[in-house]
Amino acid sequence: MTGRIVVGYTATKAGHDAVAVASGLAAASGSELDIVLVLPAEGRSVITPPDASYDRYLLNEAERWLAEAAAAVPAGVPHREHARYADSFAEGLIAAAGEFGASHIVVGAADGASRGRHRLGSTTNGLLHSSDVPVVLVPKGARKRVTDAGVPRLTVAIGTRAGADALLDEAIFLAGSTGASLRLVSLVTVDLPASVDTGVIRLASAAHADEVLAAIQQRVPDGIPVEVLTARGSDIDDAVANLDWLPGELILVGSSRLAQPRRLFLGSTAAKLLHQIPVSMIVVPRTRTSEGTER
Repeated sequence: MTGRIVVGYTATKAGHDAVAVASGLAAASGSELDIVLVLPAEGRSVITPPDASYDRYLLNEAERWLAEAAAAVPAGVPHREHARYADSFAEGLIAAAGEFGASHIVVGAADGASRGRHRLGSTTNGLLHSSDVPVVLVPKGARKRVTDAGVPRLTVAIGTRAGADALLDEAIFLAGSTGASLRLVSLVTVDLPASVDTGVIRLASAAHADEVLAAIQQRVPDGIPVEVLTARGSDIDDAVANLDWLPGELILVGSSRLAQPRRLFLGSTAAKLLHQIPVSMIVVPRTRTSEGTER
């Protein structure tokens, strides 16, 4: 890919998780890593007067924290460290991604997440409503699942709604740049109204899986292994429970059809998935292409 990846860093376990996953993705794709620590913008408060000594202390601490983050990056992964001022963490990361031309923004789970699970906080919610590049959401403890194998597989959650083309484009692009195989999971069984007859669901599932496989076979370059399966279950929780996950695997989902063009917003199905999966999730804008342009 030879691009750049922005990772939002905080001097916490969640920050270490984000750096580990971002480093693995950068190593697998041949990308450079930009570790960004966002500090509160100057003039942030009309009550507390500016304190130059405190600002110097905070900047010194930021540099120390960034040095600790850089020390955790594996050898061979080019990286830079940046301390930025912004009104919010999300705003600072989006600005950095735009400045560096980053392909992805990587962030850790919010406080309170259970090990191996996701939790959205104000930063991730801000990113999911504002970012125009894919956002990688990292579950708690993900650093312990990162291996030297890089990214072995990309799972792609395919539903019945608009946005699948952009999602597939991103998946194919990432598979080609990381050497990962593709696993496409058809969510037809859990993406149709509950009132639909079970026989109709079975027919729709088979037809959708065949349709996805045919489309993929035409678009995926030779050499990228692809499998297509249908998620079985009465609901998202039940369907996801039947899936296996590899260390270092990533899952890709599309943003909501209600999202603004070139913006992210987590839809209801993706939000349910987020609470169940133990691997990092990449949320892809509806208009995303492998060149990062609007359709």
